[in-house]
This record gives sequence, C-alpha cells and structure tokens, in this order.
Amino acid sequence: MCCCIGRATVADLCDIYMADAEAGRLLTRVKRPKKASTILSDKSRIEGHVKPLLGRLPVASVTAQDIETFMHAVAEGDTARKGKTGKARGLSNIRGGRGTASRAVGLLGAIFTCAVRRRMRPDNPVRGVMRPADGKRERRLSDFEYAALGTALRRAADEDVWPAAVAAVRFLALTGWRSGEALTLRWEHVDLAARTARLPDTKTGASVRPLSHAACDMLGKLDRMGDLVFPPTRGDGTMSGFRKLWDRMMRLGGLPEDITPHTLRHSFASLAADLGYSEPTIAALVGHKGGTITSRYIHAADAVLLAAADAVAAETGTRMGEVKPAGKVVELRRAGA
Repeated sequence: MCCCIGRATVADLCDIYMADAEAGRLLTRVKRPKKASTILSDKSRIEGHVKPLLGRLPVASVTAQDIETFMHAVAEGDTARKGKTGKARGLSNIRGGRGTASRAVGLLGAIFTCAVRRRMRPDNPVRGVMRPADGKRERRLSDFEYAALGTALRRAADEDVWPAAVAAVRFLALTGWRSGEALTLRWEHVDLAARTARLPDTKTGASVRPLSHAACDMLGKLDRMGDLVFPPTRGDGTMSGFRKLWDRMMRLGGLPEDITPHTLRHSFASLAADLGYSEPTIAALVGHKGGTITSRYIHAADAVLLAAADAVAAETGTRMGEVKPAGKVVELRRAGA
C-alpha cells in the first residue's frame, strides 16, 4: 500500500477501504459493521472490476467521466471472466452486465466517501453519476420457470446432488429468505412446533420469521448432521460451494443463467403481492427492512403471518408441481392483511 496519500492510487484506496471494513470501522445503514458475506462480495467486486479498470489511477485525479467509463465497461462485460480462486478445485466466475455495473458503482461511491473522509480528495466523483437500473434484482420466476425449478429439484435428487443443497433451494423457494440466512440457519434457531425461526443476526438485525407448514414439513424430514440445518459436504463451516451446486441444479431444469437465489426471494414477495397481501405482511414474511413487526409483535401476529406464509408456500408448491402442504391454510381477507 502506498504510504503517501498524495500519490495513492485507487488500488491503494481499495485496500484502505477493505482494511476498515474487515476491522469493523465501516457501518451499514442500520449502524452495524459489515457482515463477512458483504465484505467478501465487496472484495470480489474490487478484485474483479475496480482494480483491473481503475486501480492504477491516482485517487486525486479520478473524474466522473472515469466512473462512467468504468460503469459502461463493466456493463458490456469487459471484466467478465472465469478463473481459479486459489483454493483446491475453486473456480471464480466474474460476471458483467447492467446489474453488476450498478452494484460496482455503488461500491465505488462508498470507497470514495472513504477517500473524502481521509482527506485524500475534496469530493466524491461518483456523486451525480446515473447508474443503470438493477433489473437483475427485479427478476421473478414465470409459471414455466416455477415448473422447471420443481423439475430441477426432483432431478437433482436422482443425480446425487448434495441433499442439503437441494433442500436449501426448496426452502428458499418456500420462504423467500436470503440465501445467506438459510445457509447459516442453525437447528437451535428453529421451533417447528411454534412454526417460527428466530434469527439472531440478519442483514436488517435480529428477526423472527413465520414458517409455513410446507417449510416445516420439509425441515422435519431432514437428517440432522450437525448444528447447521443445511450443512456443507465437508468441514464445519457453511456451504461455500452452494453457488456451484445451484448452477448445476439450474442446468438440470434448463433454467436461464440470470436466475439467482435472490430471484426466488423476489418471486416469493411478488407472489405474496399477487395474492393480495400488504407490504407490511410481506416485509414480515421475508425480513425486509422495516419488517420488524415479526420481532415486535410475533405473538399478536402469529395467526395472520402463519396463514400468509402457508398461502404463499402453497401457491409456490403448486407452481413447482410439488405436493401441496398438509397443513390447513386459513383464508383471510386479502386487502390490508
């Protein structure tokens, strides 16, 4: 790292930013240090996009035009590539596209805020740059894709794909959870009798989630192989190879590459909206920011939220060609649920 601030490059600035993030000195919107998974994502974007395109530029000389040129280059796939991660059998897949460009520029905004705070330059060159809409995060499954997902999961079981990974994908489809929440879920956080999961640390803080009958039935049939509900193939950590297993399952169903675990989350929320549920109810189901109703009022909201979870999971299962959950789904007045 360059010791002279006046001659620091963007690569040096990125190293400073990551050191602050790893030390817990950078806080999120909810005033918490960045999660390890977020830090890993930031590092991937820096090494995959920022350093190759901007790393050699002096921090003080970067302009808004440089940021726009960077954004268009990432969007057009100039940095997209596949390679090895350095780990045994580890592969990286650096993707381009508009969504990737939008998120990379958002990260650059935070990085240059760090530069302003450290008086490495007086302004933030990212400010005012118009980012493309992140259409990837608005992607939802069509009816055909729901059916293909169900086919993929059934084929995955026949193809000896790691059962915990198959179960994790089915769980994501039935609950709308973030993939990181599912992969770090521990049995001690799950109460099948009360049909709730109490997550001590999520992207938006502590969260209590209602679980549908379909989700509980699925969890009840899993083999318990340790503390984690969805354990890795080996070792004590989380399932680091989940994305590779995800890609394999998507290929088994003939699903397009732009479908990600987040697509299942957005699809669940969209399906809930299609069924007429209100934004606060949907937020409580999936743990959206502002959906703290679950942690504050779970005892009063149990019946409403559990019935909503049942309805969305039942519709999801129907579209996937799965057997409908055995539990009774209570019909509620949709508007303002």
